[in-house]
Amino acid sequence: MVRDSLVLAPSPAGLVPAPADVLRFLGYEPVDSADLDGIPADPGPLALVLFQAGDQQQALALLQSCRARWPRLVAVLAVPPGQTVDADWQTPLGRALVATLPLPLQFDELSTALDRARFVRGRAAAGHNAGLVYRLVGRGHAIERVQYLIERVARTDSNVLILGESGTGKEVVARNIHFQSTRANNPFVPVNCGAIPAELLESELFGHEKGAFTGAISARQGRFEAAEGGTLFLDEIGDMSLPMQVKLLRVLQERVFERVGSNRSITADVRIIAATHRDLEAGIREGAFREDLYYRLNVFPIELPPLRERREDIPALVDELSARIGREKGIQVRVGRDALAVLADYPWPGNVRELANVIERMAIMHGDRPVAAADLPARLRQGAVVDGTHDVTDLPPPIQVAEPSATRLPSAGINLKDFLEELERSYIQQALNESGDVVAHAAELLSMRRTTLVEKMRKYGLQRAGFASDV
Repeated sequence: MVRDSLVLAPSPAGLVPAPADVLRFLGYEPVDSADLDGIPADPGPLALVLFQAGDQQQALALLQSCRARWPRLVAVLAVPPGQTVDADWQTPLGRALVATLPLPLQFDELSTALDRARFVRGRAAAGHNAGLVYRLVGRGHAIERVQYLIERVARTDSNVLILGESGTGKEVVARNIHFQSTRANNPFVPVNCGAIPAELLESELFGHEKGAFTGAISARQGRFEAAEGGTLFLDEIGDMSLPMQVKLLRVLQERVFERVGSNRSITADVRIIAATHRDLEAGIREGAFREDLYYRLNVFPIELPPLRERREDIPALVDELSARIGREKGIQVRVGRDALAVLADYPWPGNVRELANVIERMAIMHGDRPVAAADLPARLRQGAVVDGTHDVTDLPPPIQVAEPSATRLPSAGINLKDFLEELERSYIQQALNESGDVVAHAAELLSMRRTTLVEKMRKYGLQRAGFASDV
């Protein structure tokens, strides 16, 4: 498998560990900024790694030069130990900066930063504004399962029904399915069925002809036509009226529709992704939702867990939301450990949307200093378990690198690359044995994405017949 290459800007002396060795161990090919000629033009490097402790003007000139050659190149900023992201660095980097990376390098943080770099570069390659599309953040089992389901269904044209409470990120899932599918270069058209009056929804979806009703002074294209060749996202499908459900069912069955006021049939080459926070099966029993439409939509269900059930993902979400606010609004926010402990304990009835609003508010109010627990809104502090028995240290810790003194360097030296690869292979083999060859469980033991683990298994020849990759 060809490794993703990373361009390394000149790093200041004394940075530990040496980035190149660690990056190779983690499956990336580091390239010195003086050796760019060997990188192919397509697809080009994954990202440019800049160092905040280095020469800023030299770094910006390097970024400009690299982006002239590879327009989709994104930047990752490595921050020295004990420092925070400097606005004097973040502002000139602008939208090219997609992630920050604390030094010394840790697997979880590096993987998260480079996952985002790959995601943003992929969206740019598809011709989309990456700022409008956000990846799912988290490494808990629940969200990893959702990511796996997205990868599976994105390869098909099957209808998808996304279930979950308000604010859990249903549109984020829908956009990820679209942008990972073969329809990615065609439109993604969202429609909130609950926000449009029932008498206007038919015209909104199917369009209308001039004079079809009072106020129709000209013909208008509907959302189905706008989404031709792409994806139509029907949010809050549970709020759709019964008469409109009948008309939608016909389109799903026959793949044709007519504009309001017309008898000319129009073919619909559109993938349908629907979402709702309602219990549709209860709606069927109550006569509020058609059973036949439910089974048409529920070909591939994806259920999103509420934030209170994925507490282990809150630190990563806070980092992602803080970085997003910094990029989009130019406001820096740093959340202290005591505040993070409160955020991790709060039940979040509004889910990720509520968390995003809190982080943005904290950025506005306290962007000039770290946010402490006392700075958080009273409702968060009152709703969290803050009896002194729970602390942010209870959250899953980052992978720790063994102390340098733990192993002595042989007097004859060592082939570090081979040693690290054999070490990685050994740990993967142990994780597979411990998990009974269930890849998803082995990935949890290694704090690694399932897809990353599968690639490494192929690299080391650990893939065997009948291994439980889908569990």
